[in-house]
Amino acid sequence: MTQNTQILLDNRPVGEATVGNFKAVTTDTPALQDGQVLVRHHFLSLDPYMRGRMNDSKSYAASQPLGEVMIGGTAGEVVESRHPKYQPGDLVVGMGGWQQYSVVNAAEPGALRKVDTTHVPLSHYLGAVGMPGVTAWYGLVKIIEPKAGETVVVSAASGAVGSAFGALAKARGCRVVGIAGGPDKCKYLTDELGFDAAIDHRAHPDLKSMSQALKAACPNGIDGYFENVGGHILDAVLLRANAFARIAVCGMIAGYDGAPLPLQNPALILVNRMKVQGFIVSEHMEVWPEALKELGTLVGTGKLRPRESVALGIESAPEAFLGLLKGKNFGKQLVKLI
Repeated sequence: MTQNTQILLDNRPVGEATVGNFKAVTTDTPALQDGQVLVRHHFLSLDPYMRGRMNDSKSYAASQPLGEVMIGGTAGEVVESRHPKYQPGDLVVGMGGWQQYSVVNAAEPGALRKVDTTHVPLSHYLGAVGMPGVTAWYGLVKIIEPKAGETVVVSAASGAVGSAFGALAKARGCRVVGIAGGPDKCKYLTDELGFDAAIDHRAHPDLKSMSQALKAACPNGIDGYFENVGGHILDAVLLRANAFARIAVCGMIAGYDGAPLPLQNPALILVNRMKVQGFIVSEHMEVWPEALKELGTLVGTGKLRPRESVALGIESAPEAFLGLLKGKNFGKQLVKLI
């Protein structure tokens, strides 16, 4: 048996989430049954969707149960196995949650995936070459369906999803505009990721200002938009959208504390005959192999250089997560566990 520190959801947030919503406990890992493996987590992924799961409300996925380990993607190594496909030392990605170790029923489809770190660092399998990267790929390729020369925009552009979106869109010959918070993140978009333009949303905190910034950055209008934020940014994009523009709705981080996010002028969707489609990437597992192959090549060849913010130790996860919700992270937010 091995001691395992876990972070549980202790109570549900009322409005803004706080450290007090979580509780740390230490338990022993159980003995393995046939078909199970014990994984030691090297990295834990922190992602905005987790905030929505903390609420007890209708959503696309079940709420996080109280008193259980917080949901989360993990990357680590097999340390003990009672499944013939996995051996100690295998590097794997799964959904081990906010804890140091997980016992996984390895026969369940999608429970674990072996990864190769020859050209892609292990941590990137939780970001650019993992769920966030595939999220960007699906929204761009399957919903926005870009053509070379079109203008596409992404909010939260310096994060794990947004940075992958930029690289994928540039590879398809698009003009790519990113919206991010602060001059350093905007500089990263243009100087390291090759975005054609970047807009600092902190410098444009209202609809009129953001609309003017988008007009300057997108002189030919907006053909595709990847939505991570909502609020006045979406309103501004609708004002600048071309006829037959496509919007892939991935997240609404501006509304994760439970307040509604009204649209100011939804009639623009009709006027411009726009396609607006929400999606959940886990419902489209059939595209993952194709997407991961392209994303791995972009990272391996240096065309996608993901940034990471790394907190140390499982106990740091709640603070790091709350910082992520406020945009304090730069790139993919991870917790390093060893």
